[in-house]
Amino acid sequence: QRRVRDTNMDNIVDQEMAATASAVNEAAARIQEMQNNSRQKYSGIELEVSEKILGSCTDLMSSVRELIISSAALQKEIVVGSQNLGGSATDFYKKHSRWTEGLLSAAKAVGWGAHTLVGTADEVVSGSGKFEQLEVTSHEIAASTAQLVAASRVKADKDSPHFGKVIGASKSVATATATVVAASKQCMKMTEESKIVGVDYSQLSAVQVK
Repeated sequence: QRRVRDTNMDNIVDQEMAATASAVNEAAARIQEMQNNSRQKYSGIELEVSEKILGSCTDLMSSVRELIISSAALQKEIVVGSQNLGGSATDFYKKHSRWTEGLLSAAKAVGWGAHTLVGTADEVVSGSGKFEQLEVTSHEIAASTAQLVAASRVKADKDSPHFGKVIGASKSVATATATVVAASKQCMKMTEESKIVGVDYSQLSAVQVK
């Protein structure tokens, strides 16, 4: 595990933020690919479920991407501001080691959450996963992005335009998360109802029908 004591912390933080952005972009691309495939493979209720689930996940990844971009810009601004007071970026990260570790931890969590969302959404759409797990995963992503915002808030100039963008993006993530949860609940209900409607009553006994 990389620690704040390392000598090239400036590079490490930049690389971690870039890795997080890359993970989110890859997740968004994978979800789009899944959506294209499902449109060719499914129809009826299955297609409707796929569209709602993958569409809401796409919106969530879009909001997360904007938050990562804004957070990276704000983090750069914070470091540049400290350099104007003397010292290097690495000096700043080492001096504020707990804050730096919190920033890195949050970024890693966001990237992992994006990766997990893809797998969970794929399982739900294919019928092998649970809708509840999708809700849990989306909440975990929201929690990790909130951690990233909290880390930014500690050192940021509250009047900074970059900080304003981070706050705006975090609100978009919260809204998108709620949309994923709502879509999941709606699709779970649709799926359950379709199973009931699809029962072959001719195979039931008279007692079962009653």
